[in-house]
Amino acid sequence: MAPDHVLVPLDGSPLSDAALSHALETFDCRVTVLNVVTPLDDGMSEGGVVGAGEQRRQQAHERAQTLVERAETTASETDRAVETAVETGDPAETILAFVDDSDVDHVVMGGHGRTEPNLVDRLLGTVATAVVSKASVTVTVVR
Repeated sequence: MAPDHVLVPLDGSPLSDAALSHALETFDCRVTVLNVVTPLDDGMSEGGVVGAGEQRRQQAHERAQTLVERAETTASETDRAVETAVETGDPAETILAFVDDSDVDHVVMGGHGRTEPNLVDRLLGTVATAVVSKASVTVTVVR
């Protein structure tokens, strides 16, 4: 059965861009793009390169806004529109909560190969692995 509402989590990577393109080309339904801003504590700054506290939060939210605006432009180039959302939290947990809270019935996301020893994590990426294993809906991973 074709979905009524597809969620595309965006992280700015080429694979998440490919996931958006795939969703727009494949599904003729409501599409929401979601960027999850991961909170950083002040101790995570690398040698002061990134400003502390509020400045970093502001930069992260500006980046998120840029990503969702870019998604809107991509959609408009195919005569489509997307809904946008920016949430803060752990990426996998936030994606899963958004699915449950927003009547999403399909997720299309990019997968990221990594160097973790777990084969599934290396093939899909840790966020994609968590979403695939815990989501209550169908998940398509674009590689």
